Amino acid sequence: MKTVAFCTLGCKVNQYETEAMAELFKKRGYAVADFSEPADVYVINTCSVTSMSDRKSRRMIRRAKKQNSGAVVIVCGCYAQVAPEDVMSIDGVNLVIGTKDKSKIADEADRLTSESRESAVFDISKNHEFEKMTVSHYDSMTRAYIKVQDGCSQFCTYCIIPYARGPIRSRDPEDVIREARRLAEDGFTEIILVGIHIASYGLDLKTTSLADIILKINEIDKIKRIRLSSIEPMTLNSSFIEKISKADKLCRHFHLSLQSGCAATLERMNRRYTPQEYEAIVNSIREHFPDAAITTDVMVGFPGETDAEFAESINFVDKMKFAYTHIFQYSPRPGTPAAGYPDQVSPEVKEKRSKALELILEKNAQAFLERFVGQTMTVLFEQRVNGYYEGKTSNYINVFAPSDEELSFEYRDVLIERAERGAVYGHIV
Repeated sequence: MKTVAFCTLGCKVNQYETEAMAELFKKRGYAVADFSEPADVYVINTCSVTSMSDRKSRRMIRRAKKQNSGAVVIVCGCYAQVAPEDVMSIDGVNLVIGTKDKSKIADEADRLTSESRESAVFDISKNHEFEKMTVSHYDSMTRAYIKVQDGCSQFCTYCIIPYARGPIRSRDPEDVIREARRLAEDGFTEIILVGIHIASYGLDLKTTSLADIILKINEIDKIKRIRLSSIEPMTLNSSFIEKISKADKLCRHFHLSLQSGCAATLERMNRRYTPQEYEAIVNSIREHFPDAAITTDVMVGFPGETDAEFAESINFVDKMKFAYTHIFQYSPRPGTPAAGYPDQVSPEVKEKRSKALELILEKNAQAFLERFVGQTMTVLFEQRVNGYYEGKTSNYINVFAPSDEELSFEYRDVLIERAERGAVYGHIV
């Protein structure tokens, strides 16, 4: 039996696509091996969101051939799409396919040899068709992903993703609902909707929207939770929030990328909203979903960010009282406008600003958790850890509770007793 091994870098969409590619190989009789083991075929699904992602992608590509010099090595994903020449220059790469035609990858693997050297990267800017890929099995029985959208047309000045993923494309709504029903019948109770720019779902179809899909999945009996991946804030206008508030299964967790709390910085980023507009959206969510966890991403050191602009940003972030914030330092991406901007910020200043931001964010994250001490919350348990069972609430709080029962994939009510180190602890009631 032939073997295939996968290395997946980057976002939830890449993870979904790797699962779908693995099923294609299994249907052809392949066994899936761990990436650290010898295999006949290696597939590296790359990321290019930062320069560090590029470096890691190159490192994993080189590792594959070292493990089996006679293997076929296929490189796909965002880094392969935006830098196919760089990928082809790495010894041992047999095929580069970018972000299109992943559905044909098993066919390609069967015809390649370890001596093949091919690049089949398509001009993704001309791709207006959603590439259908499905996943019917996950190792975890708690939650399943459904990819509903691909591409991005926002062109934030720091971001390479529109060049890597192409324009927005939406999956047929009936196909989405079919997959959700099938996953529910297979025992999955939590569905996570993912996409590159999930907020734009339906804009190209003109007959449906993300809110429509949420409400339709909400009607599926065996599904208990619907979770959204990161969503652009300006999608969440008052009518959208009002509409999705009717979905009682929708998880009370919204990840709204902020990037900066400074209006001038946001304008240079081409983020298309002001801090005041962002704040109005957050307030509207909290009005309709009082217990919602609102999480975000904040960038430090964007070109031209002065001390005054950073102070404006950090003050706004503190004001928003996010449940969790991912901080990352600006990294120039060749091919994006911001890479050529003047007044690039030094690594030392970026590091200093990151640490200043971390202190505020840790305080706000702890305050959010402490709100729920003394409350009873429903938890979907997943695994046993050091004598506790670990699981998550609808608003994505990590919960630990002692139990001698087998609680994996079970929903239980937990009385929260204390909050510490980014999680809460309690007992089952």
